[in-house]
Amino acid sequence: MNKQTPARSNLVVLKQLLNLIPRGMVNRLARETGVDAKARTFSVMSHLCAMLFAQISHAVGLNDVCDSLRLKAAALLRFGITPPSRNTLSHANKERKADFVEKLFWSVLGELQTASPSFASGRKGKGLLRRFKVKVHAVDSTVIQLVANCMDWAKHRRRKAAAKMHLRLDLHSFLPSFAVVDTAGHHDNKRAREVCACLAEGEVVVFDKAHVDFLHLSDLDARGVWWVTRGKDNMKWHRVKNLTKGHENIIKDQIVVLQGKHKGLRLRRIEAWVEVDGAWRVMVFITTNLAWSPRSVCDLYRRRWDIEVFFKQVKQSLKLSGFLGHSANAVRWQVYAALLVYVLLRFQAHLAEWGHSFVRLFAVTRSALWERLDLAALLKSYGTASGRFKVSGSLKDAWLPGFEPYGG
Repeated sequence: MNKQTPARSNLVVLKQLLNLIPRGMVNRLARETGVDAKARTFSVMSHLCAMLFAQISHAVGLNDVCDSLRLKAAALLRFGITPPSRNTLSHANKERKADFVEKLFWSVLGELQTASPSFASGRKGKGLLRRFKVKVHAVDSTVIQLVANCMDWAKHRRRKAAAKMHLRLDLHSFLPSFAVVDTAGHHDNKRAREVCACLAEGEVVVFDKAHVDFLHLSDLDARGVWWVTRGKDNMKWHRVKNLTKGHENIIKDQIVVLQGKHKGLRLRRIEAWVEVDGAWRVMVFITTNLAWSPRSVCDLYRRRWDIEVFFKQVKQSLKLSGFLGHSANAVRWQVYAALLVYVLLRFQAHLAEWGHSFVRLFAVTRSALWERLDLAALLKSYGTASGRFKVSGSLKDAWLPGFEPYGG
């Protein structure tokens, strides 16, 4: 801790985070989704506070959440929050539609991006993405393990149950731009159209080969959306023309035409040497953009791995295991509450110019949750390690081995 003492505040840190969520927005969405109809003694705002607290405190169960909030009842009542009983919270998670917290997440994200345009734009036009002045998105999914013997709705194997979150991440701002939570039974390429539906002309999307559906790729191309992915091992193609030559670690850069089921579809195929886990192997990338250099195509695909960093941050820090309810609705409540906490913390980190990891940001906030400290001042004064650390990952890890910029 630096010598400077963080400024005091009249509000505890939990209330400062809640203040980032407009109360009028909560009331409006509660009416639209109907969740306020059954909210008598346990208000929608109290429910939301309990779920956000469960995420930040990393509560181990319903009793942990309810007992902790009951011990802080005096502080909560001062800003209009009622601590729930175990049965009340469990019933609310089951019966109140998770559409409310999903819509609230996107509305709060939009509100914060409007309030701070630099929070929305992130690293656009700077750093590793300086060559791409348009939005660059990464698309991927992550599996959320559930308990098979009490979550029949999510079974996807005989003895396993899981949900899956399909996500589109804005690589400039490192913020979600689309998310859907469903059972793990849906293959990635079946969800790809939905995840990419709102992409605008000129934008770039990167995804792994599990999302490859050539009909969908043709549709993206027709809409003017650029894409980069990896070619499948069984992809059948015929070479039409060789393109650039002489680039380091580039084996082939070709225009090819697909054979078989998707016969006639023209693609750009780049074959390159890539170092993976200390060993060199050949990887194949495909796109339809002919203007990019082979190195730019490889760099773009490397940026797809940022979404893996995002999933790691969320899963390691927030509570996406040990769910507080067994129904599909309760799981969605918890997942979107986790994403909402992530955005709130990232916004506070942005305001405080936080230079350390997201894990440390989460730990500091959790430790100070009931303290009357100004959170922005606390984050600005906090830090014992030297140097700067990006919330989204280390700069030197953002390039494919063998494709580092010259002089780097």
